[in-house]
Amino acid sequence: MIINKIISGGQTGADQAALDVAIKLNVRHGGWIPKGRITEAGFLPKKYNLQEMPTASYPLRTEKNIIDSDGTLIISHGMLTGGSALTERYAMKHERPCLHIDLNEMTDLEAALKTATWISKNSIAVLNVAGPRASKDPEIYQAVFNILESTVHLCSVKTIPPNYIKPDTGKDSDVINAILGEMPLREKSPISNMDREQVNILQQAFEMYIRSRMGSDANDDDFNDIIIQLWQSLKETHKIRVVE
Repeated sequence: MIINKIISGGQTGADQAALDVAIKLNVRHGGWIPKGRITEAGFLPKKYNLQEMPTASYPLRTEKNIIDSDGTLIISHGMLTGGSALTERYAMKHERPCLHIDLNEMTDLEAALKTATWISKNSIAVLNVAGPRASKDPEIYQAVFNILESTVHLCSVKTIPPNYIKPDTGKDSDVINAILGEMPLREKSPISNMDREQVNILQQAFEMYIRSRMGSDANDDDFNDIIIQLWQSLKETHKIRVVE
């Protein structure tokens, strides 16, 4: 499922992070903002293509964005409060898909995977994004930006062919060992416990991960091989098993 538009209410923090991801990745963006284009930091810059409501009411703006989207993603550190909690209630009122990502309970990688899976299952083309404003959570902007950027890439990946045969290791083994040596433990365990379908979804995210760390200019086939071998290696060494 490819996201073709990202919308938000334009507030500082989570809302503006979502819009900035859309601009960076050339995804259409929009949404409704209270009359006067008001945010807690002043007027919303004109670079954001949001429409003004006929009223300055934040709740009415929130409800309008839910109605105009296929589903709403709410990202926070901890339980929902204030406007974020209201967003969830409005989504329930209008029986629209809604996903709350609590970053106190999962890593960014897990959040991106969960979001991409939810988007795919609910066929969400127009995504509404919400969460705390910057004054309530100074770290939320960067968290939402990182997760949503990965999610957009995940939603546009092509899956690995089902008849894939594990290649001989050779030079790829050096790359894999280097990645495994650098990868944090908190990222190894979630990856090792993924099934093949989830690895297919994560293919492009893994490619971005490898490129960002190794600076490799390998072709796509090389990356497919490395991704599968990396996953298989982690399953052998880091998969969480239940001890009876």
